[in-house]
Amino acid sequence: MTAAKHPVPAMRHYPPGEAVDAVVIGTGAGGAPLMARLAAAGLSVVALEAGRHWSPADDFATDESEQNKLFWMDERLSAGDDPLAFGKNNSGIGVGGSTLHYTAYTPRAQPDDFRIREQFGVGADWPIGYDELAPYYDALERFLGVSGPAAYPWGPARDPYPLQPLPLNAAAQLMERGCEQLGIRTSPAANAALSGSYYQDGVGWRPACTNRGFCQAGCSTGAKASMDVTFIPLAIGSGGEVRPGCFVTGFDRDEQGSITGVVYVHDGIEEHQLCRHVFLCAGAVESPRLLLIHGLANASGQVGRNFMAHTGMQLWGRFEESVRPYKGIPGGLISEDTHRPADADFAGGYLLQSIGVMPLTYVGQVARGRGLWGDELRRHMRGYNHTAGINILGDCLPHDGNEVVLSDEFDARGLPKPLISFTNGENERRMTAHAERVMREIWNAAGASETWTFQRNAHTIGTCRMGSSAQEAVVDSDCRAFDVPNLSICDNSVFPSALAANPALTIMAVSLRTADRFLATRGERGAAH
Repeated sequence: MTAAKHPVPAMRHYPPGEAVDAVVIGTGAGGAPLMARLAAAGLSVVALEAGRHWSPADDFATDESEQNKLFWMDERLSAGDDPLAFGKNNSGIGVGGSTLHYTAYTPRAQPDDFRIREQFGVGADWPIGYDELAPYYDALERFLGVSGPAAYPWGPARDPYPLQPLPLNAAAQLMERGCEQLGIRTSPAANAALSGSYYQDGVGWRPACTNRGFCQAGCSTGAKASMDVTFIPLAIGSGGEVRPGCFVTGFDRDEQGSITGVVYVHDGIEEHQLCRHVFLCAGAVESPRLLLIHGLANASGQVGRNFMAHTGMQLWGRFEESVRPYKGIPGGLISEDTHRPADADFAGGYLLQSIGVMPLTYVGQVARGRGLWGDELRRHMRGYNHTAGINILGDCLPHDGNEVVLSDEFDARGLPKPLISFTNGENERRMTAHAERVMREIWNAAGASETWTFQRNAHTIGTCRMGSSAQEAVVDSDCRAFDVPNLSICDNSVFPSALAANPALTIMAVSLRTADRFLATRGERGAAH
């Protein structure tokens, strides 16, 4: 199939010396939707992105090694009892951010996810709830063209997904078989990848997924709903400007503490973009790092604190059947029967999903997770085409000591490298042990002859917590910084709890709500004058 060309509308350019209404830092799931919403409302908006503006048809190859250019590979220092792997594990670079290489798994969070402290007495509740995000979930699923079942078995009733589910690959079929024998309900997963050609308002026709499985290498056809082929062209078409290759290093401020300009480096030259408001959407590591470097928005002492990473253990099994785990959407099947298990000895819960895997990724996990090397590793990899996986995506509580701080080492730009400390708490360990038992039962029932686990945590969450009190949080329920009058933060850093769901759809929902609340309060202030 010839890769689809997605025309990019002519882009408006704003002089750096002209004060724009808003500067958006980062163009991922947090920055792109609000940029599009603000631009559509007639505001002058400039988005600054550290990475390139890729052309999917020209730049994304059906080659696993090609995905490396989409990961944020600047060094991040890891500490704690369970130090996290960064780079390809949980961050992206380029116009579209991490959505360039995400696998498009887009389940909604459940209502009780937002009230974990109310339910269990631990963690932190959100100052907003499911009901406030549900209309945005609805709109996003329609706009992105999410493929999924007509009737979803868990959570509040909702409209059917706009497109039918993507075909189940072999791993999904095996998980379905094992779960059925155990009485565990399953469903085709919600994926922001098109099961049929789809007309997207303001963007045009996008083609159906070809089920090649190279989602993390960037979708060359545009079937996957990454921000570069959805909200970014919408923003540009409404008059927004995207500036790639612009690394933000600081801010200009007036005597009242308001931000008057954003400082960034482009092609080795420092530039200053004047602005009236800033939306910081650089993720749960880079957002707090930038604030900590400049001592901004931290009167509460919470910037960088409350770092979380989803529990994400993977269980791999060997089967007689040919699996070919590189084929199809990686996460085809889901179960949320474990969202609040009756026999749980932990707070919160988790979902189960089938997983496909590319060979280079898998061999790296085998080498690190099982300590195999040389002939032994080669023997194991001869069974790659008979390998299938399941993993959990579980809640994570904030713990003291899990945080992002500035190290005393400096990067090539002369900025302090971030140091991220992470240790799974007792709650995460109990949840993982429960999930491992369930996954082993599923794979045994499905006929696996050999199983092994790969311990991991996924996603970066927290560090600029949303809350109702300036003493305990960095931003309010509208994502406005308590300490800086014209700064908003909108990415996964504002999550007060990790949620038992992949974060992308919720980040986008919070982004659209943040834009709408900003526009509403801006209008109210204008009317008052």
